[in-house]
Amino acid sequence: RRAADWSELRPEWGLAGCRAFIAAPRGRTDGTSLSGRSFLHSYDWQADKGFGVLELILTAPVVVASWISLQYYGSTVAPDLFGGGNKLLHNVAGGIGVLEGNGGNLRPGLPWQSIHDGEGYQHDPLRLSVIVEAPREAMTDILSRHPAVRALFDNGWLHLIAMDGEGKLAWRYDRNLGWESMDGTPAAGHAMAAE
Repeated sequence: RRAADWSELRPEWGLAGCRAFIAAPRGRTDGTSLSGRSFLHSYDWQADKGFGVLELILTAPVVVASWISLQYYGSTVAPDLFGGGNKLLHNVAGGIGVLEGNGGNLRPGLPWQSIHDGEGYQHDPLRLSVIVEAPREAMTDILSRHPAVRALFDNGWLHLIAMDGEGKLAWRYDRNLGWESMDGTPAAGHAMAAE
C-alpha cells in the first residue's frame, strides 16, 4: 500500500543501500546477513551448458541493477544535479518527470526523501559490485559480445568479481577484458574462476 501511495513521504527503502549483485548457488549466501543490500540471483554455472543463462544474467538483471544503483548513486553524490528534489513539492509533468514547485527544470532522479531520512543518508554512494561464480573466460566472452555491458565495467560504473569454486572472491575484472587476482597478481592464460 505505501509504495503506491503518492502521499507517503518515504514509501519504501527497499533499494536504498544496494551494494552488490550476487549470482551464485544459493548456498553461498544462505545464512549470511547481507542487510538487504544485495540483489541475489541463484545461479549454478555447472548446470549452464553454453552459458546462455549467464549471458542472460549479465545482460538483463545486472543492467537493471546498474540502473537502480546508479540512480541512487547520482541522487546521493550530486542531489542538485541528478536528484529529484523535495518530494513534498513535486508536480508531475506530462508523465515524463517531475517539477519541483510550480516551475523550473525537470528533476531526473530520486527525491531527497528516498536517500535521506532527515538525519543521514540511507544510501552509501558506492559503485555496485557484481559477484559471479562462473568461469572467467565465459564472462570475458559474454562481455566481448556485449559492448554496452562491457562499458559499464570498463568505465568503472560497476565492479565485476569472479568467485572461485569454494565461494571465495578470487578475481577482479580489470578493464579491457582482463582480470587480476584479488591478491593483485594478473591472470595467466585461461584459468577458470570456479575451478
